[in-house]
Amino acid sequence: MAKVLLYNFTDSERRMAVKLCLHRLGIGGVDVAPEEQGHPLGLLLGLAGFEPGAAGTVFTEEMLVMHALSSAQFSGLLDALRRSRVSVPLKAVVTDTNIAWSSERLHRELAAEHAAMSSKARSVHRR
Repeated sequence: MAKVLLYNFTDSERRMAVKLCLHRLGIGGVDVAPEEQGHPLGLLLGLAGFEPGAAGTVFTEEMLVMHALSSAQFSGLLDALRRSRVSVPLKAVVTDTNIAWSSERLHRELAAEHAAMSSKARSVHRR
């Protein structure tokens, strides 16, 4: 079943806008509590074979992690978020590699990638 893990959507209007986008596309949304960020993504998605992880560093940025979305759901979600004017820079798709990662590890990877891309974009715009 298609699911999206939602992290740190503390603004109720933003959270409801994301949840509405998901609902319209038939995608389940799972709010992940800060104390759950040390668990593997697979466990948070309710998949068998994953054990709880140790508590790690808690991050506070909003993040979306998408699992088992069809291509229509994936593009529909990105379009719906754009139309709703909800920008979430940290987004990922669950893969065979990252499914065993903690949310915190995935966040570190995404944040580093986002910073590198933002830096690269700024240097291109300066030329």
